[in-house]
Amino acid sequence: MSNGITMYTTAWCSDCRIAKRVFAAENVSYTEIDIEKEPSAVEIVRKLNNGNQSVPTILFPDGSVLVEPSAAVLKAKIAELAR
Repeated sequence: MSNGITMYTTAWCSDCRIAKRVFAAENVSYTEIDIEKEPSAVEIVRKLNNGNQSVPTILFPDGSVLVEPSAAVLKAKIAELAR
């Protein structure tokens, strides 16, 4: 599935690693932006999270956002996008 998913992450984030494993298992491509390497991305994450700097923040092409989703929630969203 080719899409416009963007995932904002940090290198130390365990929830980010879970999301990456889900995307890999589901064969879903995405763009990863490490907010510690891209300072301008911090403001995007804060804007999407009412001032919080929570990762992973995952932005989907339908405009929806998931923040720190469980593997089950992320899999459900991927299935919804595939329909």
